[in-house]
Amino acid sequence: MVRRLCMIHLKNHADTEDIFQTVFLKYALSSVLFESAEHEKAWILRVTVNACKDLLKNFFRSRTISLDDIMEQPAVMPPNHREVLEAVLSLPVKYKDAVYLHYYEGYTAPEISRILGKNVNTVYTILNRSKQLLREKLGGEEDE
Repeated sequence: MVRRLCMIHLKNHADTEDIFQTVFLKYALSSVLFESAEHEKAWILRVTVNACKDLLKNFFRSRTISLDDIMEQPAVMPPNHREVLEAVLSLPVKYKDAVYLHYYEGYTAPEISRILGKNVNTVYTILNRSKQLLREKLGGEEDE
């Protein structure tokens, strides 16, 4: 019931799972004394709807575009950016994660090393190798 309600509001499986967990965490931590099973069900439904609404009006969510939408709508980004994004997304996972964190999220190599649980020098190596791979994919010059 909670999952269905979340899917109706959010139309997204990942967000549905997040809200599902949030609702039952609130339920487990709640000190509310329910008068009946119907009262309990109504409380769970109300918490679910409120959590969905909170997620939908979240500042960050309202100002982001999913990668799927970007790939489907060429007008959202200039052609050269689209080509770069496709090249980044085609990198192996260990390179893609580091490139995303560094160039799209703005993390430094030491911060990325803590996030990924890797040595700082390993992160620098991964970033250099990913740049080389991107140059090859995009046909860039060696000094760019």
